[in-house]
Amino acid sequence: MKIKTKTLSYEEVMALPSWEHKRPKKPSRLLAGIGRIALGGELKKVGFTCEKIDMDKAGDGPWMILMNHCSFTDLSIAFEVLKGRPFSIVCTSDALVGKEWFMRALGNIPTRKFVSDLTLISDMDHALNTNKASVLMYPEAGYSLDGTGTRIPRRMGVLLKKLKHPVVMITTFGAFTRDPLYNNLQKRDVKVSCQMKCLFTPEELAEKKVREIDEVLDREFTFDYFKWQQDNNIEIDEPFRADGLNRILYKCPHCMSEGKTIGKGITLTCSECGAEYELDTLGRLKAINVEAKFTHIPDWFAWEREQVKTELENRTYSLDVPCDIAILKDSQALYMVGTGRLRHDVNGFVLDGCDGKLHYEQSPGASYSVNSDYFWYEIGDIVSIGTNDCLYYCFPKEGDIVAKTRIAAEELYKISKGKGSSEA
Repeated sequence: MKIKTKTLSYEEVMALPSWEHKRPKKPSRLLAGIGRIALGGELKKVGFTCEKIDMDKAGDGPWMILMNHCSFTDLSIAFEVLKGRPFSIVCTSDALVGKEWFMRALGNIPTRKFVSDLTLISDMDHALNTNKASVLMYPEAGYSLDGTGTRIPRRMGVLLKKLKHPVVMITTFGAFTRDPLYNNLQKRDVKVSCQMKCLFTPEELAEKKVREIDEVLDREFTFDYFKWQQDNNIEIDEPFRADGLNRILYKCPHCMSEGKTIGKGITLTCSECGAEYELDTLGRLKAINVEAKFTHIPDWFAWEREQVKTELENRTYSLDVPCDIAILKDSQALYMVGTGRLRHDVNGFVLDGCDGKLHYEQSPGASYSVNSDYFWYEIGDIVSIGTNDCLYYCFPKEGDIVAKTRIAAEELYKISKGKGSSEA
């Protein structure tokens, strides 16, 4: 999928009016049906099935629906399992670019990823209680990078208690394994299914404490799809299965160099020290010419997180990369405005560019994570920061910095809120 782009000067873009907030519309059943048919071909290819648990408790709705986020296949699943039921999707604002009328007619609720949005709760309430439509939300906001659950906002229980509607969870199986974010949109031959169950009735929400609700959500959003693949003996024999694996396994555990790993074909190789691993058909790492440091991809990724924590404790973490810069200010286009440099350290983000005209700073406490993506709209890898008025999309010109930047942003947020193990 691609996005409409337009090249303008920074001054021209900043002179444009900011995004106009609109209440979500009642979803068009006709357009929803067309969308389901258009997306249904994907599910036919993967032999899709859905297991339903305790759904009799959910009643007729509307429901508050939570879904984990692994790949674009998630959208096909949602339209299939919710067919015949009006629902609004809390979606990223860039999804409206070039097609706002259509997305709003579907009832979608646009918001900015990892940016505080004071209108979101009232929009969700409007969809549920005025439009009588269920609301589908991906609390993780970003796709899973390594096949494990990503951080969800704290105190989600407060939101669910406030909305007072049945809470339904949709958990996917096979969607990540078929189309992992790092693999350049190359799809594998994997069956996809989901589990749909009622987590809470309104009465259960009312009687439970926020902490208890959050504990249930943490459990539901804890998964490991590489382990799931191995436990279910799911063979991935495509010859491109390691393509782009360097995006998440960016640090070599043998020579400790960063940005030197190369994922290509079925192997991951460090160009600095020559250490080579094969990604076998069950998603396990097998060392070829060294003693294995890791055999499980999420373990390697977790080790990288610990390495970043150490850098933050020692105040040695620093990012400084040249990048192309795009700005999202309305739904007409993504505006390409020039080049600059993105910096990130213990003090937060700093973006400078457009011949000195652009300067933006974002503190570590601004968000619990950062919008990061690979091959975003088939343009390139991105890190996005900004506000409700203006989002800056940074396309780094060198290095695999996206995963490390997201890890650092998440750990810096914890430190800024007093939840880290060290001061910053």
